Formats: sequence, C-alpha cells, structure tokens
Amino acid sequence: MSEVQWNRLTAAELRALAARDAVVLLPVGATEQHGPHLPTGVDDLLAAEVCRRTALRAAEHTATVVAPSVPTGLSEHHMPFGGTLTLSLATLHALLRDICRSAIRVGFSRILIVNGHGGNMTALNALTTELTLELATPIAFASYFGAGRAVVRDTLETQDGLMHACEGETSMMMAAHPDLIRAEHLPEAHGPRITLPAESDDPLYMAVTFDRITASGVAGDARSASREKGERMLDGCAQALSDIIAGNPWARKDDEARTRS
Repeated sequence: MSEVQWNRLTAAELRALAARDAVVLLPVGATEQHGPHLPTGVDDLLAAEVCRRTALRAAEHTATVVAPSVPTGLSEHHMPFGGTLTLSLATLHALLRDICRSAIRVGFSRILIVNGHGGNMTALNALTTELTLELATPIAFASYFGAGRAVVRDTLETQDGLMHACEGETSMMMAAHPDLIRAEHLPEAHGPRITLPAESDDPLYMAVTFDRITASGVAGDARSASREKGERMLDGCAQALSDIIAGNPWARKDDEARTRS
C-alpha cells in the first residue's frame, strides 16, 4: 500500500494495518510566529512531512501509518509576537492521551510520537511516561531533529542544530513548502544564536518570552538557507526515524529473548 496517511485510508484499510501490527506515527507540532518570512505552521508542517517520508521509507521493513498531526503545542513564549496559538500542559496531555487511546482501541500497539517543536520537548518526555502508564502500552517519543541530529549538524553552515525560523527550518520549508516562504523578507530573517532549553547545559532554567531574545522573531540566520539543504535534512531525519522503527523499541525484553531462541 503506497498511501501512508491515516485520514486518506478507509476504516477497513486501517483495521488491516492494525492486524499487521503497523507502527503509528503521531506528529506533534506548534502554531506560532516564525519571523517575517515563514508561516506560523512551520513546526506542524515539517513534523508531518518528516513523518510522511519516514513511513514511506519504513514500509520496506515495517508497516507504518501517519496519524493526523497535532498542530498546536506549548508556545506560550511566542505569544508576545501575535499569530501564535498555545495549549496548556494539561490540554496537550489530554489530547495526546485520547488520540493514543483511540489508536489502541482500533488495534494498534506501537505508537511513536514525533515532535517538531523545541518547546514541546521537555513536556513530551514526561508525558510519554504518563501515557505509557495510563494506557498500559509502551509509547515512544522522538524529536525528528534529535533523531537526525547528525545530518542536521553536517548540513548546516551557520549553526550546529535547529534554532527558530533559522537556516535549518527555512531550508526544509524551501524543500517541502516553497510556496509559503515570503522571500522578500529573507534579508531581515536573522537573529541571535540559541540553544534549545531541553538541550542546554545551563544549570538554571527560567521562563523567558521570545521577544526578550530576538526582536525579529528569528534565532539563527535564514539567509544561507537552500532547498538542497532542506531536502538533505528531511530525508536524513526520515531515515533516522525509519532506523529507529526497524529496531522495534516497543518490544519487551522477554519478547526479544523468545525471538532469539
């Protein structure tokens, strides 16, 4: 089956995928300001695109389906810029719980939440534990840019990892959704370098709104972005996630032992 999008498949086709123990990819993004040159849906659009590419690659070894994306996440820090929608932690928890529970009731047992927003990372680590306990099903979580950290680092010229509306995100949008880029604003699409809070080695954390970090809404420098870089990163992140799926992290140790015996 070449179609991998849950909402483009019939109920019968999804029941058949569940019977094959298919993996469900659940993209989680955000809807928030992304500087003067990118639309607010960047994190959602890119998470969904990486999941689509991942499912097509994974089909070589594992049946995989992509659930409709969760387009809104934890974006309180971007609210001062306008154009941003944000959830509370409790709402995100409840939403993910109900989506995962629905997939499990259909018959799926392997779910991978794929995050596309830096501001979701710490919360999703904790929520994955909560969901696993609440649903009595092992839920897995990965940020696509964390899984593909090596290809992101090796592709970018002005930064080592994703920042915000930066060389990396702009490049991937050039590859996936070039029609949504406001190219006339690229010359002003730059700002200070940052480290994502979940990857910071700073011993202190405090909530800081993004307007205190950058006046442009951009962290990093989008002026060196290119479609070629974007394609390489999207494909590289998809390959990294496909490799994770192939390793079947949901398997219990006793299942693995029976498989080897």
